[in-house]
Amino acid sequence: MLDSLRLFAKSWPGKILGAFLLVGVAGFGINNVITDLGSSTVARVGDAEISSRTFLRAYQGQINQVAQQLGSRPTAEQAVNLGIPSMVLQNLAQDAALDQLADRFGLGVSEQKLSEMLRADPSFQGTLGSFDPSTFTQVLRQSGLTEAEYFEDQGNAARREQLILSLFADTALPATAAELINRYVADQRTIDYFVLGETNIETPAEPTEAELVAYLAEHQAEFRTVETRTVQMLRLSPADLAATKTIDDAAIAAEYERTKASLNKPERRTIQQVVLNDAQVAAFEAGKAAGTPFETLLTDNALTPTDLGNLAQSDINDANLATAAFALANGDFAIIDGVAGKRAVHISAIEAGGEPSLEEARAQISDSLARTEARNEIAEVQDQVEELRAAFRPLSEIAERFGLDLYEADVSASGAELSVLPDLAPEDSGRISQAIFRAEQGQLTAALPLAGSGNLYFDLTAISPARDQTLEEVRDTVAADLTAQRINDALLAASAEAVANLDAGTPIADVAASYNVFPQLSAPFTRFGAPDSSIDDVVAGAAFAGDETHHDAVQNQAGEHIVFQVVDILPADAPLATDAQASLENEARVGLYGEFVTAIRDDAGLRINQQALQQTLDTGL
Repeated sequence: MLDSLRLFAKSWPGKILGAFLLVGVAGFGINNVITDLGSSTVARVGDAEISSRTFLRAYQGQINQVAQQLGSRPTAEQAVNLGIPSMVLQNLAQDAALDQLADRFGLGVSEQKLSEMLRADPSFQGTLGSFDPSTFTQVLRQSGLTEAEYFEDQGNAARREQLILSLFADTALPATAAELINRYVADQRTIDYFVLGETNIETPAEPTEAELVAYLAEHQAEFRTVETRTVQMLRLSPADLAATKTIDDAAIAAEYERTKASLNKPERRTIQQVVLNDAQVAAFEAGKAAGTPFETLLTDNALTPTDLGNLAQSDINDANLATAAFALANGDFAIIDGVAGKRAVHISAIEAGGEPSLEEARAQISDSLARTEARNEIAEVQDQVEELRAAFRPLSEIAERFGLDLYEADVSASGAELSVLPDLAPEDSGRISQAIFRAEQGQLTAALPLAGSGNLYFDLTAISPARDQTLEEVRDTVAADLTAQRINDALLAASAEAVANLDAGTPIADVAASYNVFPQLSAPFTRFGAPDSSIDDVVAGAAFAGDETHHDAVQNQAGEHIVFQVVDILPADAPLATDAQASLENEARVGLYGEFVTAIRDDAGLRINQQALQQTLDTGL
């Protein structure tokens, strides 16, 4: 009976049934049928129990890894949808099964080995790169582990590693498999081919009115408008309110006198640099001594400098470059050391620093004073806007009253049209478009808070539902599409005719000549295409679909119609690359390991305490 069950489990029906059972366990949608497990035991594998504490620690670790990848911590529902609880439970079950097998084989790990593992763990290293006891204690505390639990986990991990390495470390890729893979990757072919284009077929007749009508009716789904909603929008933020302010000259002058000491601007220099070889270094040094201009030296040595931009000394991270650049006179250059060797640094312009004049600082001071006034008034203005909105006053009137800009747009569900709002944060666009499409025409809408600060108010003034477009609206596009389809159909027919001629034994040169083209001989290429992209992977795949007599027609990625005939097959003449061989052997080991661990876990038997598992998940989140 047991033998029959094992045979059934290895069959396809048995595997399918097992998959359904696994999905049921993964979704945690079955009742608890385990009655001999303690309330703190989540599962049992053979004689080993997986405690709720062990499961929760592994689960939280996996949640943290997923949170780093997603950028946010998944909810309990999202975690189940991602299969995290099931994955954690299966991993713990595999480890428990391997631990029992290691016990059966009498494997162990010495205290010296554990000590080496501890000191090599980068998680416990201090600022000097060596083991730090205080860091060790802190990390364990954060992980919820005691020292005994940590060393037990490390010991079990070391024993599992011994077991796996002893079984699979020497697994090699069979020579036949390596040869087949190498042939698949490195075999090459050459083809004779020609390209059929519009000039090789008769030009299709202009479509008639009836044909345009019929084409539009057949492709109406491609010619539909999307729903748009016409909205008026008013944004109220400190920056928007500041733009309405006019600061008088007296206030600007007074603020300038008060703050001019803090307005000092740094000297800025426009810097170029160019890397030099030994001969060029000698030429530039001689040119500098002779007073030869930097531009002339560049021309004489066929060099093109790199423009670093207009920079202050504090903008330059390279101390050597900063020191040299700010010690030069305008138009001068110096030769300094660099990572790639010697380099010449040239100054093409100098912008003096120091205290700016009133005129130079006017715009900055005016903007600062306007923003200060706006911040002081924003709360009061916002209250007034809300009162006017509650009184159903139109946004156009509110915008005029406070001197704010009013924006109008026909917004689609994508929200792309919201670009009419200057400096709109990307995260606001989606929220605003969703609110617009939830709104009802004629009803007052709530203010939408914006990223940073500020609110957006909008009125939905019109709705244009999605509809089929008429022929008059899209006549030119329909005519172009229909003509393009006819051209493509004609090219497909010509390609099929050419292949039929090749089938009949007509030389490819004669077939090509019947279309007024000449065949070309390709360079050798693999089934992934030619290095220069003259043969792409689509054509290459078609060429590798037959033997040395193979010929066919195919449309490449660029849309060209290619008719080809295989000319030569070039078997791979070099063995599989060492790194590829190593990678494939590792993949083979991983596959064997996966099957082995699954079999060990299945043989030990996994029993789940559904109630304890669910309680652990509920309390752990």
